[in-house]
Amino acid sequence: MKSIEELFHNLNSLPNHFAYRGQANAEWKIQSALERVLGDEWSPIRARTFEDYSLDAFKSKYHIYNNGNEHTPKSKLAWLSVMQHYGVPTRLIDFTTSPYTALYFALETYDVLSKNNLAVYAFDYTDIMEKSISLIKSRHAKFNETRHSISKKPDEVFDEIVDVHSYDIAWITEPCELNARIDRQAGTFLISGNLERPIESVLSESIYDESSMHKIIIPFQFLEGIFVGLRKMNINSKTIYGDLGGLAKSIRMELQQYN
Repeated sequence: MKSIEELFHNLNSLPNHFAYRGQANAEWKIQSALERVLGDEWSPIRARTFEDYSLDAFKSKYHIYNNGNEHTPKSKLAWLSVMQHYGVPTRLIDFTTSPYTALYFALETYDVLSKNNLAVYAFDYTDIMEKSISLIKSRHAKFNETRHSISKKPDEVFDEIVDVHSYDIAWITEPCELNARIDRQAGTFLISGNLERPIESVLSESIYDESSMHKIIIPFQFLEGIFVGLRKMNINSKTIYGDLGGLAKSIRMELQQYN
């Protein structure tokens, strides 16, 4: 990668059926917050125990703290999405269909003193989902869904098929009822269909060997140029979050650039 122009060209050249994740350190793996929290103590039993406990605790007290301002989720996928929104570690991994939003998130948590290279992961979600659906069909005789039909009932398919049977698949989806922040960020989620397996373990399965999964490493010297480019596109914390927290993040990032 020799220039900002080459970076933007590479991002623009990918088809529309890609989803992206920006990370502030190119050395970081693709991991869910749940995997990061458990760390070296991760095990299938601990992962399941953690998710079950978090779900029960969040659901039991949700009515106390939401003050009637938010709709009560109706599916497990929706509950996990709301939990992710408020910072509970879940197995959901945030992606976006906008490569520039992904670039923003790589910048948001970047430590300017580290001089680490950044990265944007680009996943062909059409290819990944087609292969995941094919695996389910090979093991579930009555499953006859397609990507199109699943898009109309993502909560039901995740809750009643993917999660119940703990298929060793990567699943890219979002609940029918999106919160405003996910909508602003063109967000979607990458999920391990099997709670007891980390996502990178699932993605290493042979069915995904030829899938389009790219890792674009971005030299730290491009940091200022990316910031300027995104500002010209009006992609910043204010537009991404749309609240006072977003305004505060925007000011902090500007101070870092001019420090």
